[in-house]
Parts: sequence; structure tokens; C-alpha cells
Amino acid sequence: MQISVVILNYNVRYFLEQCVLSVQKALQNLDGEIIVVDNNSPDDSCTMIKQRFPNVKLIENKENSGFPKGNNIGVAVAQGEYLCILNPDTVVAEDTFEKLLEFAKTKTNLGIVGCKLIDGTGNFLPESKRGIPTPFVAMAKISGLYKLFPKVPLFGKYYAQHLTENQTGKVDVLVGAFMLMKRSLYNELSGFDEAFFMYGEDIDLSYRSLKSGNENYYFAGTTVIHYKGESTVKDRKYLERFQTAMQLFYHKHFKVSFVFKVFMDFGAYVFSVVKMKKSDAKPRNIDAYCLFSNDVERAGEVENLLGKKVRLLDAATENNLNSPSGVAGKNVEIIFDNNSCSFRSIIELMQRHNNNQFTFKILPEKSRFLIGSNSSNDRGEVIRLS
Repeated sequence: MQISVVILNYNVRYFLEQCVLSVQKALQNLDGEIIVVDNNSPDDSCTMIKQRFPNVKLIENKENSGFPKGNNIGVAVAQGEYLCILNPDTVVAEDTFEKLLEFAKTKTNLGIVGCKLIDGTGNFLPESKRGIPTPFVAMAKISGLYKLFPKVPLFGKYYAQHLTENQTGKVDVLVGAFMLMKRSLYNELSGFDEAFFMYGEDIDLSYRSLKSGNENYYFAGTTVIHYKGESTVKDRKYLERFQTAMQLFYHKHFKVSFVFKVFMDFGAYVFSVVKMKKSDAKPRNIDAYCLFSNDVERAGEVENLLGKKVRLLDAATENNLNSPSGVAGKNVEIIFDNNSCSFRSIIELMQRHNNNQFTFKILPEKSRFLIGSNSSNDRGEVIRLS
């Protein structure tokens, strides 16, 4: 078997359905398997998987055992030569795994490979590629020096700014939302460190991969949507877990002086508080709706749901979005009908129209809901069709 895709889920049933659908399409030309590990979700995630995706290997944990342990449980039953750790709040393109496997096979001493991630508005997520947060690198990030002096390599290591978002190359750290590697490497490294619960385990695994003599890569040749934080409520527990994870990583890998410890504890606190504040985004008022679809009846269904007029678009009329006679100057919600548009084309369209004017939703194939996120800091939105 070529590849095993392990998806750890907690309480994001609709995002999981869209994710598994996209992965299923991306594995059509490969010998692969999908393994969903559910961490005791209170919603109907498991029922949905059993009914819609009966060929998926489903592991139902009786407790929320955390990100590292949950993934380790999934990998233990994986059979693929390669392994992809994937968040449930992601959408992959139909050719994502084919491109990544082709790239991976050209490398010796292959460590972990990540790819270009965008949020639900089509904007690039800088954490797609990162450096090891050594004391100096972490200080440059927390103090904002990397923003004040973006062209100074010394300050730009946190987000691996030696590479642009469209350049493939070696990096230190990949984000746990999407990690591809050989399963033998994962096992050699003993998987994720279960001393972590959530946060920091991806940095730790990436660092241990480098220390074992491997090379980690950021691959810009494919793009994946990561709605980001969908499985996480950014409350006080989030703040505590984030601080604990950072403390664990630094104590595990670096000599920590008292001054540095105080600085990092304060920095982690400020960073997590800012994240919590950003998650309180206000709802956006939508002035116009557009549906990318070749199905007129589908447009009628969406109109009935929203109680709003929906403009039907396709590839031939896409340019009208920015024309004087189009919808320029308004807050526009673009809805992609996955029955008509591939996930790859949806991802490309999101990147092409990623500005403050547009927000996006997807109507997944053979589904009865709209799904998306208007910010990398909010928890997204699901609208069920009647």
C-alpha cells in the first residue's frame, strides 16, 4: 500500500465529512487507505462515517486522549509505506497526494514534508513552514522583530522566511495539520510524544526528525485548505494547554535559564491571549451571494435556504465578479458547488479572489450543508440545507 491518511477527529462532524470526501477523491489513483480516529466526540461523527464512508477504518476512542496519542493509535493500524497526518478541518485537492509522493520519492534522507496551507478566506497561513523556535527565534517572534525587519534573515526564522509561500525548500518545522512522511520514520521516532496533549507536538516531532539526520521540506506545489482551530475552543483551557506545551518543548530540548523561562512564559501567555481575542470576530454582513455551479436547480435550493437572490456563475462568467457591472464593492459570499467544481478548482478560485470583499462557502458533493470560515481565527460556519 502506498499511503495511509490518518485523521484525528473531535466534534467537527461536518468538517470531517468534507475532509474525508476530499481525501477519498485524492486517493482515487493511488493504493491508499483512510483511518479516522475519533476522540469520543459528542456529535454524530462516527455515525456519519459509518453511513457515508463505510470503507474508512474507524477507531472509536472512549475518551479524548489528546492529539499525540490519538494519532499514534491511528498509525498503529496503518499499512501504507507513506503516512499523512491530517486535520479534519482541512480540504485537499484531487492531486495533492500524487504530487507529494512524486516529490518525496526524489529525496534521500527524507524527513517530514508539509505543503502550502490557506485559511477559509484563501489567504496563506505562514505556519505552513517554520523554524525551530530556539530562544532567540522565539524572542524575535514574540517581540515582533520579524515583522519590523522582514528582510533580515536572522529575525525571519520563525516562519522560515528564507522561502516565499510559493518556493519549495528545506525547513525545520511543519504544522501538525498536514504532515507527510514515511511510516517507518514515524515509527523510528516513536510517533508523537504523548507527554503533549495538544500544541507543540508537531514542533517536537519535526525537531526530532532533524536530529535523527533527516531533512524536512516545505512543498509549494499543492495547496490545502486548513480552516484552522476548528477543533479547538480558544478559552482559558486553550491558554493553559498552549503554555504547558511550550514549557514542555523548551525543557525537553534546550537549557532554560530563569530569565528565559520568565520571558517565554510571559510570551506564551500574551500570544495565547491575542489568539483568544482574535477568535471573537463579529459576524460579517453579506450583500450578495454567488454560486459557482452548472446546476440551476441547485441555485434554487440555496436561494430557498438563504432567503436571498443567488447569482449563478461558472468559469466563463467568473471575471464578472470584478467587473463594473458585477458585484464589485460589495461584501460577497461565494458558494462553490462541489457537485460541479473539483476541490482543486475551488482552492484555486479561493486564492484568486482572496481579498476583503469575498468570503467563501462550499457545498460538498452529495451533501446537504454549506461550510466555510470567514477568518483564520473564527470557528467557521455550517448551514444545513432543508
